[in-house]
Amino acid sequence: MRLAFMGTPDFSVAILSALLDAGHDVVCVYAQPPRPAGRGHKEQLTPVHAFAAQHGIEVRIPKSLKSEAEQQAFRALDLDAAVVAAYGLILPQAILDAPRRGCLNVHASLLPRWRGAAPIQRAILAGDAETGVTIMQMDAGLDTGAMLLVESLPITADTNAASLHDALAVLGARLIVDALARYDDLPQVKQPEEGVTYAHKLAKDEGRLDWNRPAVELERQVRGLTPWPGVWCQVGEERLKVLAAGLAEGSGAPGTVLDDSLLVACGSGALRLLRVQRAGKGPMEAADLLRGFAIPRGSILA
Repeated sequence: MRLAFMGTPDFSVAILSALLDAGHDVVCVYAQPPRPAGRGHKEQLTPVHAFAAQHGIEVRIPKSLKSEAEQQAFRALDLDAAVVAAYGLILPQAILDAPRRGCLNVHASLLPRWRGAAPIQRAILAGDAETGVTIMQMDAGLDTGAMLLVESLPITADTNAASLHDALAVLGARLIVDALARYDDLPQVKQPEEGVTYAHKLAKDEGRLDWNRPAVELERQVRGLTPWPGVWCQVGEERLKVLAAGLAEGSGAPGTVLDDSLLVACGSGALRLLRVQRAGKGPMEAADLLRGFAIPRGSILA
């Protein structure tokens, strides 16, 4: 098919790569504009922009698709379809209607659960047993279009946001290639009205550990919000990032360190900090941290 691809982050790169490998003619890529990043705050191309440029594909980075000029430029591409994966802009009706087969979205959840911006992380935070990918025929609503293909993946006690992100990107890449190959034969299934939830955008302040909450929720918080926005607590005057943690037996006043191996009491149960990172330092195992940075039994973490 003659396609446009619309996506921005790493998740989208695997999907664009699969479309190219399948022999589709991706004539144009739409991505978010470059953004300041790193210590120098220099503008850097988004992952999809960089990948497309390396493959000699035209890249467009409009801040909006609402203008008649942008919509006319899109129509002029004469597309069979557009594939959208974590693009970051709302598509006006004129854009949705321009390709002959419309716009297909690769969404990282089992719709209608977790419509919206952060479905991967929200599924882990909520303690869902599974998630997956839905290939959806886009309409004007927020992830409300008809479903073409759906496939699930389990969420286990070892699943974190990074590993689930990568697994869903691979799954999404396979499903969109399949959906395009069988498009004319696939039924378009209306999403059920029951079970709708919204995966609101992540905020930085969601990363702070509140020791008054149950340990099971905090353990999911660590898995769901690593690497971004990151999970942390306060040790005295210093912020300590928590990269991995596990549930353990124990009780006490919330935030109290219960032993000499960073077992911390929660609102119910206890959380053992396994992998951590001090400000300005690299990630390390908790045992390595404690050799040079004492957090003895009885300490209070905030």
